[in-house]
Amino acid sequence: MRYLGRRLVVLAAVLAVIGLLPWLTRTDPALTILHARYADRPPTPAVLDAIRAETGLDGGPAHVLADWAGGLLRGDLGRSWVSGEPVGPDAVSALGFSLALMGCSLVVALLLALALAAPTLRRGARRRLATTRAGVGAAVLAALPEFLLAAVLATVVAVQLGWFPALGWGSAEQAVLPALAMGVPAGALLGRLLDDALPAAFAEPWARAATAGGLPPRRIAVHALRRTTPALLPQLALMVVGLTGGAVAVEALYAIPGLGGTALAAALAQDLPVLQACVLLLLLLGLAAGLAARLGSRVLLGPARTAGALPALAAPPLPVRRVVTAGAVGLAALLAAVAVAGLLRDPLTVDTAARLASPSTAHPLGTDALGRDVLARLGHGAARTVLVALAVGAVTLLLGLVIGALRAGALTETANALPAVLAGLVVAGIAGPGPWGAAAAVAAVAWAPLAAHTSALYAQEKAAPHLAVSRSLGAGPVHLLRRHLLPGVVPPVVRHAVLRIPAVALALASLGFLGLGTQPPAPEWGRMLSENMPYAERAPWAVLAPAAALAALGALAVLTSAAVRGRRRA
Repeated sequence: MRYLGRRLVVLAAVLAVIGLLPWLTRTDPALTILHARYADRPPTPAVLDAIRAETGLDGGPAHVLADWAGGLLRGDLGRSWVSGEPVGPDAVSALGFSLALMGCSLVVALLLALALAAPTLRRGARRRLATTRAGVGAAVLAALPEFLLAAVLATVVAVQLGWFPALGWGSAEQAVLPALAMGVPAGALLGRLLDDALPAAFAEPWARAATAGGLPPRRIAVHALRRTTPALLPQLALMVVGLTGGAVAVEALYAIPGLGGTALAAALAQDLPVLQACVLLLLLLGLAAGLAARLGSRVLLGPARTAGALPALAAPPLPVRRVVTAGAVGLAALLAAVAVAGLLRDPLTVDTAARLASPSTAHPLGTDALGRDVLARLGHGAARTVLVALAVGAVTLLLGLVIGALRAGALTETANALPAVLAGLVVAGIAGPGPWGAAAAVAAVAWAPLAAHTSALYAQEKAAPHLAVSRSLGAGPVHLLRRHLLPGVVPPVVRHAVLRIPAVALALASLGFLGLGTQPPAPEWGRMLSENMPYAERAPWAVLAPAAALAALGALAVLTSAAVRGRRRA
């Protein structure tokens, strides 16, 4: 009951923030409505007051929240500030498109996960399992953000090769590229987790007994899948939640009229009623996925869900070879070299005579649509992204340590289940698009894994025997904190925070790609990708250069983490 109560309180707080968006925004909603609907009327105080009274925005925060909540209870999601039409029908229609896209993406994810785990299933069912094989390659695929895959697929497969349509939704062909962009990272992660869990399942007594009894290998493999599935369902729920964030970029890029694209357009136009409805539906979709995963786990486990009835699966350590460390060092050196070479050039110089110029000695990576040097913008964008990511990493480290020590599990789980893009939409609705808003949005959710790590280490250190001995010898709270708790908790969490900096940079780039982060003409990798997408057919290098840099950043995050874990085991 306490578990449910805490989560309901956190959910109510999140809903309150959504409901208070019209009051929290720094822009005047009346001006937004005036410019959208009554462009011919002057913005006099009397006109603005009349608009506030008409829309119910003339009260305080309590009135705004009560009006929004009352509308929800009546099934009324409000009226668009831009069009004046009811939000509900359009939001429900967009939800249908998003559900269809997520369904196609989940099919791709499950098929890819089974393909990655198929060799382990075959060998394990025949008792010839040696080690896992999905390995670092699958982890690198899982680290690639959806917006990056969507941009590369649109550039190469749709524009250059012409195999599938680049825009629209409604036919099977139009669903292929968006589903691949969203399904491949989720499927790679699920396949890696499944490949790690299967050896432990095949090593259990039931598998040996089944083999000795002559059970066909295919049936043993099916039972092993059923054995590992309950432990993976919570991760599958988080993947569905992650798909809600990835859907924003994918829907916007492929012009799919779903919740993500609708929410992005509303955030950029400051049409807050539409944004409120879309964010609310995306949040409820994520909560429904988590609940479905819990119920599915209970159904699959049945009576074995009681404590002690079923041992936990212990994933075998993934062998880390020297090539992983060498790959991490090589990628880091390559990114550093690109950044240094770009910093020596001017990223803002416009040369109209060299618009969309191909790579040459004067412009090693070509130029963009305004004739600006792509290498220069990559270098300066790397410096900007790294500095912001370091600042966000420091903030998330502090938040993670403090909130983790307070054991705020409900808040941590809720923040961990919110995609950074969803937080970015809310922040953009309040403060408008900009680099500080993007940094605040990423920091608002990126602290959750560090808090969970801190909480686990804190509980472990408090239960350690040396702490009880020190307390029995008369050590006070300050001594215990300084000599035992902090040394046992802070260094591992700091290392964790450092390893997450590339992921923070990718999250910032995703918001930049959507237009919610750094604004032009300042260089930023995600923004570069979106700015050059319309010219992918004529100048693919302008798209592929930032795409390659972002892919290298994702691979660097995975390889560095694997190398660090390998050194610890050694």
